[in-house]
Amino acid sequence: MGSNPWEVLLGHSKYGRRERQTAPYADAVPMPEQPTLRDGDVVLRPWSEADIEPARLAHDEEIAYWFGFPVVVPSAEQQIAAVDRWREAYADDRRMVNFLVEHAGEPAGMVELRQVGDGRGQLSWALFPDHRGRGVAIRALRLLIQYAFDELGLIRLEAYVQPDNTHSLRLASRCGLRREGVLRRRETTGAERRDYVLLARLVEDPDPQSRDGFISMLNAGLPTKRVIAQGLIQNPEGHVLLCELTYKREWDLPGGVVEQGESPAQGVVREVGEELGIEVVATRLVTVNWLPPWRGWDDACTFVFDLGRHDSELIQRMRLQPAEVIAAHWCSPQTVASRAAAATATLLGYLAQHPQHASYLEIGAEPPLP
Repeated sequence: MGSNPWEVLLGHSKYGRRERQTAPYADAVPMPEQPTLRDGDVVLRPWSEADIEPARLAHDEEIAYWFGFPVVVPSAEQQIAAVDRWREAYADDRRMVNFLVEHAGEPAGMVELRQVGDGRGQLSWALFPDHRGRGVAIRALRLLIQYAFDELGLIRLEAYVQPDNTHSLRLASRCGLRREGVLRRRETTGAERRDYVLLARLVEDPDPQSRDGFISMLNAGLPTKRVIAQGLIQNPEGHVLLCELTYKREWDLPGGVVEQGESPAQGVVREVGEELGIEVVATRLVTVNWLPPWRGWDDACTFVFDLGRHDSELIQRMRLQPAEVIAAHWCSPQTVASRAAAATATLLGYLAQHPQHASYLEIGAEPPLP
């Protein structure tokens, strides 16, 4: 279910409408009749008077929740007024095209397209409970998308779905719409202002059932995890190099966030070069440590590399990046315990005690794995 397709049931629309012409056009080209689209036993067709009663009685609490309706079942008058407005909007240069979805000869829901200008359209959909879980919605939405591109000549189609509406998010993705971001507190739905995920498909995007389309869909929708690369630099005495930073009070290992398309090994070498002005070589992966959410940060995986032992004068040869690093220090275990974050201190202590058995750790809010 996308943005509210049945706002007209409430007697209003947040999206407004183009000014209607009151004077008739002598040479106006009449709108083509709204078509009927088919995919086997799934049919998109114009609404009829016979659809009013079964459609309104099929509304359930799920539809009411996602669209913020004050009542679960609209009145007959509201449903009739909605169908009248959909017909009027179609006649007005097809600024809105609303199809009844019919499945196996029964009203099963609706799909809707609003033209919002500049070759863009906004998709909405809802399915009645008796027809969910049968693949009806995906077939209906694909028919509407094809109609929008082929018949209306649109270039970009958008849908707005609430982040916890996992069924609709999955449906949109399977129809080739890619996630483009979260619009925080986009609009008031019901009694609360809600976030919405923006998804979109372009006319030139590959078919979602093709290999390229499937990969693009997954790349846009799969969860991503932040990756951090840090370096373990020691002096001959075994002291560890920690950086005193401008943006947090705890001292930390040198390194930073790995950029897109960059390997963790490349990332730590780049970060150390940028922040400390020295060249290092990532000789060995010491551990991968998963960090749970902490102080507002999302969870992350930290790759810790051995950057070798260096003479103590290394600090004097550094050219620190003043925007991020105040100073670099050789730290004993006692200094690490007093200056570093608890997770960093625990990690370094564990590595010192298990130099050959720390390939993967989960040191953060919880104790390390045995």
